[in-house]
Amino acid sequence: MTLAIRPATRTDLPLIADLIRALADYEKLAHEVRFDDATLGTKLFGERPYAEVVIGEVDGVPQGFALFFHNFSTFEGKPGIYLEDLFVRREARGAGLGKALLAHLAQLCVERDCARLEWSVLDWNAPAIGFYQSLGARMMDEWTVMRVDGDALPALARAAPSAA
Repeated sequence: MTLAIRPATRTDLPLIADLIRALADYEKLAHEVRFDDATLGTKLFGERPYAEVVIGEVDGVPQGFALFFHNFSTFEGKPGIYLEDLFVRREARGAGLGKALLAHLAQLCVERDCARLEWSVLDWNAPAIGFYQSLGARMMDEWTVMRVDGDALPALARAAPSAA
């Protein structure tokens, strides 16, 4: 069995969309998927890409992906990589592809002089948590994710002072 990780290209957009939907199904969040393929393509491969995607293959067949972007640690004074999504199709689990995808991102962190690689995991996903911990990841129990979205986002935006 041969594992390979490659950067995604615009031609991978249907594959990426399919993998995102498969991830949402696995996480019991399919009802949350609202993107349209054209906008996703613009945000990933347009003039100003907001994220990067790598595709994981087993024996030349795409079986997973990682979607990530840079964040920044003010305490470290360096960028980091935030892994937004990692997914491996059920039929390829156990082949080492998840570890290969994470190792690839760790390699990018080292090459790009990043301070850290981080992500969130659903608290009910015990298999993923155990897998991540086996790779040296640690839980950040003292931190709670905060989010502003839906109607609250434009409401907060309206509270911004006018530009000078």
